[in-house]
Amino acid sequence: MGDKIQEEAASAIGPESPRALQEGAGHATGPFAWLRQASPEQRRALVAACLGWMLDSMDVMLYAMVLAHLMRDLQMNPSQAGLLGSLTLLASAIGGILFGLLADRIGRTKALMASILIYSIFTAACGLAQSIAQLAVFRILLGLGMGGEWATGAALVSETWPAEHRGKALGVVQSSWAVGYALAAVITALVLPRYGWRAVFFFGVLPALVTFWIRRAVEEPALWKSEQQERAFAKASAPRLVELFRRRFLRHTLTTTLMNTSSMFAWWGLFTWIPAYLALPPDKGGAGLSIVQTSTWVILMQVGMWLGYVTFGFVSDRVGRRPTYLIYFLVAAALVPIYGGTRHPLLLLLLGPAVAFFGTGYFSGFGAITAELFPTRIRATAQGFTYNFGRGVSALAPFAVGHYAHAYGLGVAFSFTTVAFLIAAAFALALPETKGKALE
Repeated sequence: MGDKIQEEAASAIGPESPRALQEGAGHATGPFAWLRQASPEQRRALVAACLGWMLDSMDVMLYAMVLAHLMRDLQMNPSQAGLLGSLTLLASAIGGILFGLLADRIGRTKALMASILIYSIFTAACGLAQSIAQLAVFRILLGLGMGGEWATGAALVSETWPAEHRGKALGVVQSSWAVGYALAAVITALVLPRYGWRAVFFFGVLPALVTFWIRRAVEEPALWKSEQQERAFAKASAPRLVELFRRRFLRHTLTTTLMNTSSMFAWWGLFTWIPAYLALPPDKGGAGLSIVQTSTWVILMQVGMWLGYVTFGFVSDRVGRRPTYLIYFLVAAALVPIYGGTRHPLLLLLLGPAVAFFGTGYFSGFGAITAELFPTRIRATAQGFTYNFGRGVSALAPFAVGHYAHAYGLGVAFSFTTVAFLIAAAFALALPETKGKALE
């Protein structure tokens, strides 16, 4: 029994050892050689996590893209609109923690499918809302599934890919968020002018179709399966959240959670409001761009966002997790005040991709560093908690920015996010370096 468990655990990073990968480098060279050398199992896990995260982003960002029109038709003020965004994030925090526990108990792929179904159904339901209260209910239910997707997808990829490529693989997964955001902008530009904001939300049901492919093609990681066998053999108890706060893991839990909380407060406070900032008229504190211009500007920002995600993975695999975090946080803190201080369309167009590059790319590191700090038994639980506790606290960000913008304008209100980026950089300094660490 013990030999079988060890063999399966060893195979969790794929059929090729690091030495075998090096020896095979002559057959595949270039920046994407690591991807071409991957096993079919590794590629399917990567695709499943990418699709889930991309469509999660699309569903969530449809709200941001139609926010100005929702405010008009449902007679919402900026504080109410920000509160709805905050409720979604708070629900996602609860969903992420619950799905992290669930993924450690029933498996990564089953939990992933459940999360996708939930956020797909309730995104479409947002198009049926007749009041602010109804919309709030649908956004809360959507948030439960939204929060669960990241923890399950990150655990799936972390346990399938080897240490030397883990950062790059999770960077690719994270980059799919930018693709989903851009897809939301495309859908909005094509659908909103013709059919209105309700039809935009109806497109959110499409991700549910992905679950059929995941169920048929994606297997549970061998590392998780061997852990389940070992737990059953030892008749050990199921993973519990309290384990994260025992002495062995307490420092790691607090450091990663506080860094994630600060950086996510910055992200949600900034990027929830950027489409509205671009679309609102100057007398309302915005840049006054048209629907087409706003969608175009947001799509171009996603190019910078995508590059930021992918680059973080490559850089962190080479120079380390901690210094890469510091670079991204500090540059983002410097760029946000400049972006919020301009209304000129050309300057916004040029600055947008850079703000998105540094202001979002660090998300690629969350999955890798938590996977390397916590063992398989509680890995998804740790990823779900450290990521989604941050989401829960950052639920205050859209409301805080919206409330402050009501009096001073969005450009000034973005200063909240600058402070949050600097706090995140301080916590990044306290991180241990985990580059190249094999998973327990």
